[in-house]
Order: sequence, then C-alpha cells, then structure tokens
Amino acid sequence: MKKFLNKKTLFISIITIVIVLILSLSIFFIWTQNTYSAIDVERLEIEEVKDAEDGWYIYTAEHADKGLILYPGAKVEPEAYAYLAQELAKQNITVAIPSVRLNLPILDVSKANEVINNGNHLDWYIAGHSMGGAAAAMYVDQHLDKVNGLILLGAYAASNDVLSESNLPVLSISGAVDGLSTPEKIKKYSSNLPETTNFIEILGGNHAYFGVYGSQSGDNEAQITVGEQQAMIIDSIVTWLNDVHVTSQGET
Repeated sequence: MKKFLNKKTLFISIITIVIVLILSLSIFFIWTQNTYSAIDVERLEIEEVKDAEDGWYIYTAEHADKGLILYPGAKVEPEAYAYLAQELAKQNITVAIPSVRLNLPILDVSKANEVINNGNHLDWYIAGHSMGGAAAAMYVDQHLDKVNGLILLGAYAASNDVLSESNLPVLSISGAVDGLSTPEKIKKYSSNLPETTNFIEILGGNHAYFGVYGSQSGDNEAQITVGEQQAMIIDSIVTWLNDVHVTSQGET
C-alpha cells in the first residue's frame, strides 16, 4: 500500500510540474505578444509603408556604401522605427530592421548574419534600441570582424569578452529623462564599451521616443516632442556615421 502511495505521489508531482511549466510558458508567450505598435504622429510622415520580406524591413538607399542593421527594443514592433529608417535612407544609408524571435532581440542575437552574409558590398554597422542595443553589443562581441561600428539607442552593453578592449567605433545616444536606460545605468555600464566611445545625451529625451510607438511602462515623460528627439537621433547618427566611415576608408 505504501509503495502504491509513493508511486501515486510521484505521478501527481510530475503532472503538477508539467502543468505549472505549461502555464508558465503560456503566460510568457502571451506576454511577448503584447507588443508596442507604431503610431501615427503629426508631422512624422511615413512615405512608404514597408512589408516584411523574409523577416526583414529593408529601407534601401540607391547610392549607399554603408548599411545599418537596427535591432528593435523588447516587444517593440519593427514598424515603430520606420520613420528613423526612412530618414536615414534619405542620407544614403540602407537600413535593415529585423523581426526577432518572440519579439525579444536577446533571443535572436545572430539575426544580423542573414543580411551581412548575403553577399552585398555594403559596409555594415549595427544598432539597437533598449534590449535591441544589448543584443547588438552581444553580436559585435561575437562577430567583431563583421561590422564597422556599433550604435546604442537608449541602451547599454553587458560585460563582454572583446568589445570593451577593441577599437571599434561606438556611438551611444541616450535620453536625459529615460526612465528605463537611465543616465545612471548608461554611466555604470560605460566601461563595457571601448574607451573611444562617443556618448551623446539628448536633453529632455526619454526611452520610448527612440521609436515612434507612444508611451512605455516604466518610462518618464519626455520634455521634448517625439519629432524633436527623432531629428536629434537622425542628425547624430548621420554625422557620426559619415565621420567614422570617412576615417575608416582613409585607413584602408
């Protein structure tokens, strides 16, 4: 009888664990699907709505010699960066934004390989917003020879093996009132980046305005408009990319 009860108890325990695991995975999946969508903002016109092709939104610049892969933030839909990509493409920078696994870029760090390894002749840089920035930094740490630079948007890098000791050009753009990637966090984790990293802080800028998707839980209210923040981001990226690219071409 005791042996029977032990088997029954074990069976019940296993079933309970399986049910808890299934429920936990279901809750996690539902959470990942509750995404931040792109919104319409006055005076930020999307001139051409892109459809995803093979999991990528590509904004092609006809005369581009450099490309930027932009990892979205956690649970932020790629379309939320459409305006940023569109405006960068006007400055002869091809931009590629991926759809990532479960809307979490940290689960799809190597996604950039799909574009970089396709045989094109562009010099590739990689960028990311929030968790997308952390994923981009992880990619660079694993593939330092495949990219020409890293751009962090409201993001910081985790500890790494080679990135911090490298001479890779890095641009970090942060918001002064960012409630998630706070100025304190940007400073705390700055040692995980090369000493030559260029840090730019947008006065009045917050976390959500690195994209165009409204407000975000845990963030602070911006002291500037999303249009103003987007303009500053675009200008900073274009200026930095042009300077870095000219320098790298001069060294080759």
